[in-house]
Amino acid sequence: MRQHNGMRPQDIVILLKLVCLKGAAWQYRDLAADLFLPLSEVSGSLKRSEIAGLYNAFSRSVNRQSFMEFLQYGFRYVFPAEPAALVTGLPTAHSHPYYKKTFSSELPYVWLDPEGNTRGLSVAPLHPNVPKAAGKDALLYKLLASIDILRVGKVREINMALKEMKKEML
Repeated sequence: MRQHNGMRPQDIVILLKLVCLKGAAWQYRDLAADLFLPLSEVSGSLKRSEIAGLYNAFSRSVNRQSFMEFLQYGFRYVFPAEPAALVTGLPTAHSHPYYKKTFSSELPYVWLDPEGNTRGLSVAPLHPNVPKAAGKDALLYKLLASIDILRVGKVREINMALKEMKKEML
């Protein structure tokens, strides 16, 4: 059995993308292109996720229950975030258009993105190419914003994000 040296942030992005595919056929190169990642990184990521019990290589699917459990109980401790400098970017966390209808704040949270249209506090994305990948897939964008709520949100926001993620995952 291979040794597991821990999950990497891009592993979460890749697993979320697989959730977004809703069982549709996919290829490694398609994932790499959609997420702006090298093909070798996608392959290595799925091997790490398989060892962690979050991905089933035989069925080429995410172990959704296990993945949701990890996101709910461990994610914020493994991949913490703190809002930083004021920058222009793409809204994330409770500033995502879906959550913005329910939650308000003085300053939005954003991923640094030169093509973004919102000024707010910077939240480091799980991978530098997350803003580009989110621009290509609305569901992926919502899920990535949801997990950012787990990283920086308050209890009420976290509960809503978990509820939304469970709708897509389980």
